[in-house]
Amino acid sequence: MDWIFALVDFIIHIDVHLDQIIRNYGAWTYTLLFLIIFAETGFVVTPFLPGDSLLFAAGAFAARGSLHLATLFVALSIAAVVGNIVNYSIGHFLAPRAERGLRFVKHEHLERTHAFYEKYGGITIVITRFMPIVRTFAPFVAGLGAMSYHRFMADNLFGGVLWVGLFVFAGYFFGNIPVVADNFTLVIMAIVVISVLPPIVEYLRQRGRKTPEADS
Repeated sequence: MDWIFALVDFIIHIDVHLDQIIRNYGAWTYTLLFLIIFAETGFVVTPFLPGDSLLFAAGAFAARGSLHLATLFVALSIAAVVGNIVNYSIGHFLAPRAERGLRFVKHEHLERTHAFYEKYGGITIVITRFMPIVRTFAPFVAGLGAMSYHRFMADNLFGGVLWVGLFVFAGYFFGNIPVVADNFTLVIMAIVVISVLPPIVEYLRQRGRKTPEADS
């Protein structure tokens, strides 16, 4: 359980930890950020890694001159896009076994992601970029058979660059405004809460629809 508390602390105080990482590792920080974004989008077993908050914080440090904005944007965009490709490929590889169940994947997460595909179709890959946990499962479900590879790649490229760009540049332009910088922890918590609200609301709506059917 200690790792959970450590992860929560890292996310909530991400500005403090990222500052320490930059001081200790210098240019290697780009590699570390790349690997975190890649893993968060590339593997269904790591949806708990920071995404939105990390991008925003990284953009804020770029505004301070601690990180190079263009390098940050390009590197993390590549990480987001390649991560989704890996996730799609894993889903495609495991598709024949999916009907028998996958031990390492929570069934409710798959159901929730399937619900998004049913409602939004192909654009799910773009929409779920802004929804923690669901964005990790969306490319995996696409690989299981929800979407053709060519359509997936088009939405993957657009969604990945849009997601990274919005949060990195938001951090760059707004992260160091005094009221934001002085309340950075609260801003990060607000980003996390706002990010998780859409999938929670959608999940509750889906459960509400199923309940009457079960009662009848």
